[in-house]
Order: sequence, then structure tokens, then C-alpha cells
Amino acid sequence: MLELEPEAGRLYDRHDKVAQEWFPHDFIPYRLGRDFDKEPWTPDQPRLTGVAQTAFEIGLLTEDNLPSYHRLIHGMFGQGDGAWMNWVGRWTAEEGRHAIVLRDYLTVTRNIDPIALERGRMTQLQQGYDNKAPGLLRGLAYVAFQELATRIAHRNTGRYSDDPVADRIMVRIAADENLHMVFYRDILGAALKLDPSAAVEAIVAEVLAFEMPGAGIPGFLRKAATIAKAGIYDIRVHRDEVLVPIINHWKVFDLTGLNAAAEAARATLSTHLATLDSAARRFEEKLALSDAPRLVRAG
Repeated sequence: MLELEPEAGRLYDRHDKVAQEWFPHDFIPYRLGRDFDKEPWTPDQPRLTGVAQTAFEIGLLTEDNLPSYHRLIHGMFGQGDGAWMNWVGRWTAEEGRHAIVLRDYLTVTRNIDPIALERGRMTQLQQGYDNKAPGLLRGLAYVAFQELATRIAHRNTGRYSDDPVADRIMVRIAADENLHMVFYRDILGAALKLDPSAAVEAIVAEVLAFEMPGAGIPGFLRKAATIAKAGIYDIRVHRDEVLVPIINHWKVFDLTGLNAAAEAARATLSTHLATLDSAARRFEEKLALSDAPRLVRAG
């Protein structure tokens, strides 16, 4: 961490220059709001489809767990002042807007049952979230992949919703997630130069163990399957749009001078990516035989 501190400072300054200030209230159509005590929520009110509702629910409940994420990232980057803590504070503040704007949108538009949503929030925050991955390098690898996965899932949720307001919100959130990914990706890129073997082992370990932070949401597997069938986030997206771009950016398969353990890990990574590709093809072939509506990819 001490060796990476100057790079963390440089990347923080870069982020500060390019990040755009924005305000959740600017994205909410408050003119659509009604008092719930006078007009309670009913299932016929949402205009979002069931799949879009599910994707927004998963997205919001995942963002809601920010206290757990802050605890983990604060512990990962240590105590005190300096570039690492500056980043922790900035990242937490920016992430906090995501749950605010999503909850306000869903509540004002009545696009999801507000009682079920609040009960889900209570359950999610009480159980919290933990990542048992040891060490700074594995933690950085995880958040690099996770931020990109979240960006893509949010962006595709907005597209699938067929609601210009929802899509605009998700575009805005996705822009934040992308900048967060770039910070983590590039700080781990610096770590690859300092200790390539250790960094490669950490990257491979996280690829093999990766799961989204919303995995603890009740019914997550069923809901994730629904989202995958819709094309919002599936095996193909995970492999081709999350794992491969970052792995290629780090030039993991081009590195030289690795120790035996890192070489073995890299071979495992190659096999794993091939396995994911095969699984994605099988999933796509199965879907082709069904009539499930899929997200049309943007060019």
C-alpha cells in the first residue's frame, strides 16, 4: 500500500477532474407523485415489466448495502489520512447517490411495491455483506470486476425498461460506476508492475470466486436467472464484457517472468474463460428455442 500510495493519489486527482457533479432530484418526475395514504399502491400501477421491476429491485437493494461496502473498503485500504482514505470518502459519497435516485424514482412512479421494497431493504442491510477475500490485491481485483459488472447491469436495465426516465437515471449511475472501475483497474495495473506474480494470482482467484454483492438478496438466484434470460446480465455479458476487457487491459496473458504459481494460475484462467464461453453458447442455444424477450444490444 505504501508503494502504491503515490499512484492512488494520482488516480484520485484524475478522478476528481473528470467526475461530474449531479443531483438526484434533477432526475425524478415528481409531478407523477401521489400520497400513499390517500391512494395506496396497487399491482396495476407500475408501467415497468416484471423483468424490469426485478432488475431495478436487485439494483437498488445492492446499492442500499453501502454501509457494508464502506466498512470493507475502509478496512482494505487501512486507517488514517492520505490518498487511500481520500478515495474511500469520495467513492462512498458518490455511491450514496445511486440508492437515493433509484428509490425516489421507483417510489414516485409507483413502479414497484414500496412496502415490499422497504422490507427488502431492511432484510438486506441487517444481514449486511462480507467478502472473505484476503489482502489488498484480491480486494482490488474484485472491485474492478464488480464495478464494471454493475455498470453494465445498470445500463442494460435502463435500456430494457423502455422508460426514458429510467434509462436516463441508469446512464447517469453507469457513468459513476465506470469511473470507479477505472480507478480500481488502474491501481491494480500499477500493482502488476510492482509484483506481477502476486497480482496475477489475486486476479485469477477473484475471477474464479466472483459473485455480485447482491447475491444475499432473498430469491437472488431465481431473480438473477430472470435477468439473464432477458439479456440484461448473463454468462456471455459477464465473460465478454466484464472479465475479458479488464484481463486484456492488464495484459495478463502477455506478462513475462511470472513464478510457477502465477503461471499455473494463468493456465487455470485460460481454461476458465473457455469453460465460460462454452456455457454461454449452451445458454444462448437454449434461449433460441424459447420465445423469451431479450434485450436488443445497442451498437
